[in-house]
Amino acid sequence: MKSMSERIEELRGRSQLIEQGGGKEKIEKQHKSGKLTARERLELLLDKGSFVELNKFVKHRCTFFGLDKMDLPADGVITGIGTIDGRQVAVFAQDFTVQGGSLGEMHAKKIMFLQDMAMNLGIPIVGINDSGGARIQEGVDSLFGYGGIFYRNTLASGVIPQITVIAGPCAGGAVYSPAITDFVIMVDKIARMFITGPNVIKAVTGEEVTQEELGGAMAHNKISGVAHFMAQNDEAALQLVRRLLSYLPQNNMEEPPEITGDYDLSVSDDINDLVPVDPKKAYDVRDVIKRVMDKNSFLEVHEYFAPNMVIGFARITGKVVGIVANQPRIYAGAIDIDASDKAARFVRFLDAFNIPIITFVDTPGFLPGVAQEHGGIIRHGAKLLYAYSEATVPKITIILRKAYGGAYICMGSQHLGADMVAAWPTAEIAVMGPEGAVNIVFRKEIEKADNPEELRQKRIEEYKEKFANPYMAAQRGYVNDVIEPVSTRAWLAKALELTRTKVEARPTKKHGNIPL
Repeated sequence: MKSMSERIEELRGRSQLIEQGGGKEKIEKQHKSGKLTARERLELLLDKGSFVELNKFVKHRCTFFGLDKMDLPADGVITGIGTIDGRQVAVFAQDFTVQGGSLGEMHAKKIMFLQDMAMNLGIPIVGINDSGGARIQEGVDSLFGYGGIFYRNTLASGVIPQITVIAGPCAGGAVYSPAITDFVIMVDKIARMFITGPNVIKAVTGEEVTQEELGGAMAHNKISGVAHFMAQNDEAALQLVRRLLSYLPQNNMEEPPEITGDYDLSVSDDINDLVPVDPKKAYDVRDVIKRVMDKNSFLEVHEYFAPNMVIGFARITGKVVGIVANQPRIYAGAIDIDASDKAARFVRFLDAFNIPIITFVDTPGFLPGVAQEHGGIIRHGAKLLYAYSEATVPKITIILRKAYGGAYICMGSQHLGADMVAAWPTAEIAVMGPEGAVNIVFRKEIEKADNPEELRQKRIEEYKEKFANPYMAAQRGYVNDVIEPVSTRAWLAKALELTRTKVEARPTKKHGNIPL
């Protein structure tokens, strides 16, 4: 019979073997490809010494295709709980040095156990994906594993924050778990996401494309919108996770973390020059956002996707807020299909996790065009209307300049439940722009005039005087106040304070039917 010291020595030996992953040679290969190992990634992500590993000794039980002769340390995935800035977080990291990080039955069960625990504890979950995909030798057991993970992703949605880091390959069915999570971070030139790879695409459609072009970080950050952030390397990606979590509550029953302190609410006079009075001149709405939020607090989300809409997290007097803003630099701030989807999902995330929504409006309308109409701009634009209408968190809106037609309504207007709406003196709130309105309303009169262009310009000036300003809307009570730009930060801080105790009852129902 083994003594206690012998048993302890055996335990240490087993533990050390597991911690070595795929072994020295495969670890070196991982490093040469520009990637950290799974354990190195968790060490960087979490507070020092905080990680508690779970199910370390789990092993697969497959006997097909020689797998019974293979030892797969930790079954290719490390799972556990640690802290980030002192707050608990559930984490898993797939180990590419062990059978390419492939997912089999027990690998998946480790992740599912962690997902269930994260839900029960009410803590965020972060997954680091670096896997060759389903473990083919395990057949349908691998598919069981993916399905179980997807199911739990869905149950956890809107209950705990879910963040995914793509730090290597993620192909086939594996892509759908990240797609359900709240935020996806991809490592540039390293991460790959696609349903079918270049070889299959070439065989089926004849199209030739590289892995990077098809499913690289920039492809999914800029074109598909699948990813929300792009990082230059593993270290940057993990730091981004830490920063992102600093804006989020642990679960949907908590408030986001607040940074207390003495905050200056004044804004320098040069804010008056940020938004041109001429509605045809472009500017960068991020300059306005950064000027009125706490210094260096703005974290933009989906920076490269649908850049005509800007979204992100920020703080005002230490309180976390979500930002949704039209971007006049792109399409003059017009809203298209992608911008609608981008803003709608972000609004729903903010509402799920008790984060107030601040909207900056400067849009001439929805983007016109056959491609937009046939692509379903009606359906996609309705998502944005639905998201704002559904949200019960404090909703505060600043109308900077153009606010025309249906686009005005869907950008956090009072008509969709905004609690407080202010406008700058440059605001224009109308059914459409002056030129278009005059061409419709006074068309016959202008056609009959001796000098049509002179009359047209006269009617345009009359329209601007009457409608291209914030005062008609303010007279009707649709705008609660018209403020000077320099007052914006102080007004927002006061609006947040006034609405912090907001409670809004809604009809009882299982769930709505958002136009997906």
